[in-house]
Amino acid sequence: MDARVELAAASGKRGCNAWVIGDDEEVIVVDPGTDARAVLDAAGDREILAVICTHGHEAHTGAALEVAERDESPVALHPRDRLIWREVHGDQLPEIEMEEGGSFEVAGVTLEVLHTPGHSPGSVSIYCEDLGVVFSGDALSADGPCSHDGGYPDFAGQLSAIGAELLTLPSETRVLAGHGEESTIAMAEKRFDSWVTAGPEISGDVDD
Repeated sequence: MDARVELAAASGKRGCNAWVIGDDEEVIVVDPGTDARAVLDAAGDREILAVICTHGHEAHTGAALEVAERDESPVALHPRDRLIWREVHGDQLPEIEMEEGGSFEVAGVTLEVLHTPGHSPGSVSIYCEDLGVVFSGDALSADGPCSHDGGYPDFAGQLSAIGAELLTLPSETRVLAGHGEESTIAMAEKRFDSWVTAGPEISGDVDD
């Protein structure tokens, strides 16, 4: 298996991590962020099969249309984040409406869609069993659930999604979040009860 994960762009802890998954021929981009040139440079001459947005916030989707335009690639977003998307991109809507259980294929591996709402109604995480990674967007970072605009739109729902969809993955799974450093499901399992106890007061530096 030649598929691999590459960090295409990151702008510090508060910047968005943009990910490229694929091989020497084709890739899928997850969360292109706002720097289209950095993502396109990372993709190089490889075909971009799709651009997946884990949720609709501008920090994660700002460059989506520009990145997708190069190879006329479809953009994927959960339909419950369409309103957030429209605030950034107007009426130019994503071509693919992701749902729980949906999947993408690239370079011989499968990317599975997990609906992990709370940070936003349509937040998803993208799990690749073949590579042992989950791209958690802003559902979960190394510091815990990510806040937005200084608070949590649905903290209980976010914790519920983490518990039901992410903590059920193999403990060694690498968690590649939308911000900050990578972690593992095992690390999240150890800290989950403390997040529940602390409630929304756990909000740290990640706020996007």
